Order: sequence, then C-alpha cells, then structure tokens
Amino acid sequence: MSDGAVVSFRGVTKKFGTTTAVDNLSFDAEPGRVVGLLGSNGAGKTTSLRMLLGLARPTAGYATVFGRSYQYLPDAARRVGVSMDGIGELPGATGRGALTTWARMLGLPKGRGDAVLDRVGLADRADRKVKAYSTGMRQRLSLAVALLADPELLVLDEPANGLDPDGIRWLRDTLRSLADEGRTVLLSSHLLAEVEQTVDDVVIMQRTLRYAGPLSDLTSDGAERLEDRFFALVGDGTEGKAHV
Repeated sequence: MSDGAVVSFRGVTKKFGTTTAVDNLSFDAEPGRVVGLLGSNGAGKTTSLRMLLGLARPTAGYATVFGRSYQYLPDAARRVGVSMDGIGELPGATGRGALTTWARMLGLPKGRGDAVLDRVGLADRADRKVKAYSTGMRQRLSLAVALLADPELLVLDEPANGLDPDGIRWLRDTLRSLADEGRTVLLSSHLLAEVEQTVDDVVIMQRTLRYAGPLSDLTSDGAERLEDRFFALVGDGTEGKAHV
C-alpha cells in the first residue's frame, strides 16, 4: 500500500467455481480524489467493491480501507459511506423516516437526516414513501444514507444510474464538492462520458486491471477521449459500448 492510500487492492482475485470474476486486481485510491472504477457490465466492478466492504471474500489477495480490512476497521460505519443496491434500503418508510432510522442506529443527532436530505435535493419529497420514489430519487436517497455520518470515504456503485441530465450534473457537482472537502470518492460506472467530467483518477478493469492512474495521463490532458482510450485498453467493447 502506498503511503496515505485510503483504499488499496493487492492481487485481489475472486472465483465462482470455474469462473474468474476478478483476476489479480491491484490499485490505490488516494485522499481527496474522485476515483472512477470503470468497466463494461460484467467486468467485476461490483464484485470488487463488495470484497472491499467485506461482503464477499477474495479467493486470493486482499483489499484494505485506511490500512485495514473493512471488518477490522474501527467505527467503519461512520468512516465509510456506501451507496450500493441492497444496502440501506427501507422501501416501506418515507425518505425522512429511513434517514431517521439510520441516524438513530449510527448514534447521530435527530436533525442529521434532514440536513442530508436537503443536501441531496430531497427535502421537498422527504415525507413521500420510498417505494413511490423514482429510480433517480432512490439514487439521491442512497447517497443521503451514505453521507449521514459525514464519512471520510464514499463507495458508490453506479451512482448515476436512473438520473436525468440535471441529476447527473448535480451528482457531478456534489462529488466534486465532497472531494474538495478532503473526502475520497470511489465510484463504479460504465457511463464514460459522465465519468470523464467527474473523476481525477481512473481504474479500468475487464476482470483484470487494464489501467490505474490520473485521468489526465490517460487522455493526454484531454487531447484524447476517455471512451477511445477505454476501448483501446479493453478490446472492441461491444457489450460495454451499448451502455456508454
């Protein structure tokens, strides 16, 4: 692990029977950076994030957060905010009710839920049932849950899914402001055009690592498009191009 890295993967491999989902993945995410974990659908992005968070066990290698395995990280639920399908969802509650429940579980002040609902633009929909939320509203609520404890690290799995153009612009600005506050953001995505306007560093994987480093180095400070460089690294990308 490099000095000061917030997230480190070292030789991480995950096999399901005879199928290798992730193969020998190594990279770091540094403090105060927005890092995009990029790959086509099925590239192993979500599996990699699940291993980072202790939700899946690597077949080989290891992943750490602040120098420790997530399950051994003190106060992990406050230091790491997570937005991922199946985590933090309370569809029978209202938006405010869901945030109040999670704030209570984390030992946070009662008003903290309202503060993050306002930050993600859901204050005027706070008393609507989550099951009536649109996909984009659910994405905003999931980010609100991730932000509740004012974490140092955010791990976001496909956070732009379901957002309209205004929502994507809002997400871009929000992630930038979070990094400017000194937080680290690790997000997975297959939406290359949006990622290109958001991230500082990119990690391109297609089950195994194809590139890890500054976006500016990969695109020659914007002289080349991320999409072109991506497909040059992963092949023709027929599956992934349909989602770009």
